[in-house]
Amino acid sequence: MTQNTPPSFFSRIAIAIGSFFAILGNGRLAADVVRVRAGEALAADVAPKEIRVEVPVEKIVEVRVEVPVEKVVEKTVEQRVEVPVEKIVEKTVEVPTQTAALQLLGLLQREARFVDFIQEDVAPYTDAEIGAAARVVHEGCRKVLREHFAIQPVRTEAEGSRITLQAGFDATAVRLTGNVVGQAPFTGTLGHRGWQVTAVKLPQLTDTAAAHVIAQAEVEL
Repeated sequence: MTQNTPPSFFSRIAIAIGSFFAILGNGRLAADVVRVRAGEALAADVAPKEIRVEVPVEKIVEVRVEVPVEKVVEKTVEQRVEVPVEKIVEKTVEVPTQTAALQLLGLLQREARFVDFIQEDVAPYTDAEIGAAARVVHEGCRKVLREHFAIQPVRTEAEGSRITLQAGFDATAVRLTGNVVGQAPFTGTLGHRGWQVTAVKLPQLTDTAAAHVIAQAEVEL
């Protein structure tokens, strides 16, 4: 590029940036720029001969303008994996109350002479005599169950029908028999529908100690 050839656009950008920092750091240079902008002729235009003037100019520093760009950061998500550990559960053992059992025995004895029948040695009796006594016991026991318990079948299907037990079935209500291999679902024949008590209506006791006497001794005067 010759002396009178105007600099290119990008060269002018570099000159402008360098001059900016040079003017900030050099007051004399700033005054010269003010005179030029005010219309004062350059020394090169006035002098009859070429005069080489060395003006201290700050070094032109290339400034890199970095445009902030959103950086894509791959985040590592730490996932907490809980390994299932067999939990030790402290089970509360419920001691069965004797009072309710004694009440039931008392009701069966009163209505069906159940304890008398069981405690009797039936070996000397004939089948006909035992059958007649069993009919009385059966009728009385059935009366006690109907009056004091609500009983329903565990399974509603007819006995002898084929049923399928899905995974998670209630093992306390259904007992598997025969060749039990593998995991549920299981398909088999319903041998017994089972029974479950849905409500209990035992009489209220005012003297729990008296429940131990399931049948009073009888004294004829």
